[in-house]
Amino acid sequence: MRRSKMDREEALRLVKEKVKTKNLVKHMLAAEACMRHLARKLGGDEDLWGLAGLLHDLDYEFTKEDPERHGLMSADMLKDSDLPEDVIGAIKAHAGHAERYTTMAKVLYAVDPLTGLIVAATLMHPQRSLEAVDTRFVLNRFKEKSFARGANRDQIRSCEELGLPLEEFISLCLEAMKGIREELGL
Repeated sequence: MRRSKMDREEALRLVKEKVKTKNLVKHMLAAEACMRHLARKLGGDEDLWGLAGLLHDLDYEFTKEDPERHGLMSADMLKDSDLPEDVIGAIKAHAGHAERYTTMAKVLYAVDPLTGLIVAATLMHPQRSLEAVDTRFVLNRFKEKSFARGANRDQIRSCEELGLPLEEFISLCLEAMKGIREELGL
């Protein structure tokens, strides 16, 4: 008998079981919120895109010392989950192990580092609150090469391949993250 497709509650249980670092869970929640918001904007399946964002770093704690396995181990962990192949493909693609052939995969690739940049910008803001941060503030931090070096600017800028100007992309993700600011503790 075939299982029904994974839903958000099951995905969140899996995240909490596999991921012990609170900030990594928050990053995954932020990616989920951004993916859901962008699915609405770009005509994607909000639930599937959200699952891709929520599960994209499922293996990170296991692969951080072996980045060549990042994304691949997540795909293996999810192989019996009945998730559609494009969700698993997006998870592999965000880590560079598959082509970004779907809009979902392209969005996840750009969202992943942007969530980190937004969190870093928020933490350096005098109020340390997402509510106080605006797009201009994040965009100014984006332009500072020495700020949040781990947030790959080219990867974030790939949003333009989707017809989304950088400023609009930042604004959409910032809005999505503000919607879950309590869960993010920001």
